[in-house]
Amino acid sequence: MAETETRTPDPASKPEPVPPPRLFETQHTGVFNGTEVDYRAVAGEQHLLDEKGKPRAAIFSVAYLMDGVDDPARRPVTFLFNGGPGSASLWLHMGNMGPKRVAVPSDATSAGAPPYAVVDNPLCPLDVTDLVFIDPVGTGYSRAVGEGKEEDFWGMDQDGESVAQFIRDWLTKHRRWASPKYVGGESYGTTRAVIVADKVNGNFRGVTLNGLLLVSTILDFHTARFNRGNVLPEVAFLPTYAATALYHGKIKPAPRDAASFLRRVRDFALTDYATALLMGQRLPVKRRRQVAQDLARYTGLSPEYLERVRLRLEPARVRKEMLRDRGLTFGRFDTRYTGRDLDDVGAEPENDASAYAIDGAYVAAVMDHLTRTLKVEMDQTYHVIRREALEKWDWLGKRPPGTFNWPTAPNVAPTLARMLREQPGLRVLVANGIYDLATPFFAVENTLATNDIPADRVEMTYYEAGHMMYVHEPSLEALNADIRRFVAPWIS
Repeated sequence: MAETETRTPDPASKPEPVPPPRLFETQHTGVFNGTEVDYRAVAGEQHLLDEKGKPRAAIFSVAYLMDGVDDPARRPVTFLFNGGPGSASLWLHMGNMGPKRVAVPSDATSAGAPPYAVVDNPLCPLDVTDLVFIDPVGTGYSRAVGEGKEEDFWGMDQDGESVAQFIRDWLTKHRRWASPKYVGGESYGTTRAVIVADKVNGNFRGVTLNGLLLVSTILDFHTARFNRGNVLPEVAFLPTYAATALYHGKIKPAPRDAASFLRRVRDFALTDYATALLMGQRLPVKRRRQVAQDLARYTGLSPEYLERVRLRLEPARVRKEMLRDRGLTFGRFDTRYTGRDLDDVGAEPENDASAYAIDGAYVAAVMDHLTRTLKVEMDQTYHVIRREALEKWDWLGKRPPGTFNWPTAPNVAPTLARMLREQPGLRVLVANGIYDLATPFFAVENTLATNDIPADRVEMTYYEAGHMMYVHEPSLEALNADIRRFVAPWIS
């Protein structure tokens, strides 16, 4: 038998050269808001270069660009991404703002098995703005290349810097520096949007934005961190529990006006409920029982259960308990959706009914759209969600010299407040789903109120659906009408 020669890798050997970016361009025509638009779709990669001019990442995006524009300086461009962190941008792309969308049941029932309906989206705002859907590194087809590593991009500052660099380079490549510019994100993408807005403009980088579009917003993560001693989440989540209980018929008698009912819940959350939580063991027994009775009227949960959990309501427990008598759980992203577990005695649901009801439809739709409609041919896996990115995410980021890395939760709201002070032309649209238990509307309201953010610069809108409010057709129509008006305020 011949001996096998073993070769030791040469440490001085050069890495394989990075292939040039792959681009796929197609021509299309669509009718948006009653206007016929000829446009081209440019799907593909854009390299991010390091300080030596070497590629360190290939970011994949899909841009929809209107043809025949006389003056690009007058044509807005909107950059969009989803959240996670670790999610590709398929949700906003195929659910809300793209020229095609996947139609799922509007009544919070399952999308079932394929085939799924990928339909024209006349609500897409392509009549008033060009659209660029971005997949951050490690999501979609985006990846590290050359000597770059994906972990180098998995953190608040690192991720924000890479997306900001992508936007600056894209504006240069497409000669769009003079255009009105908007940045929009969903969920963690709203956090990213604030970071990116700061990074594209700061240190004389000069990309001044006209607006931020924040869909299902989280800016201060203290409002979602259910740690003992932190009462902010319970206060912030209570109105969403109440809206959910009302939707599922657990409020008896049902109030005549839902908006007035939710205003009363907000007031109760900020006063009696917050005080009771802060008093903790100091709260007199009689007062505890009264607060439990009030909570029961607003949530449909029994006073006995509320006393057993010490008045503290964590989302997973509530999702299992509220409809336990019906053998149902409800969703986290959209509490209108219901599901069934193996049994009815667990403390928490087995899964999120609002996720598994529609995720197959969205993934199938984006892959079909990319490969058949946009003619994209890539030789790697399309990553819808990268749990590895979430697990390795750097939440602390850069700290000022001399500060300690105390355990904390990120809060980008002060950054947003500073940008609004410094940039008088910057406006913000915050879109909220009433049945969103991932980023509750009252948490956002509290964040804006307690971080000195001027209310006259922020427009708050509300929709009768959840985190992805666009799965509900009336909310989709209302949301896109609000977006079109936001990016093109000259339209009546």
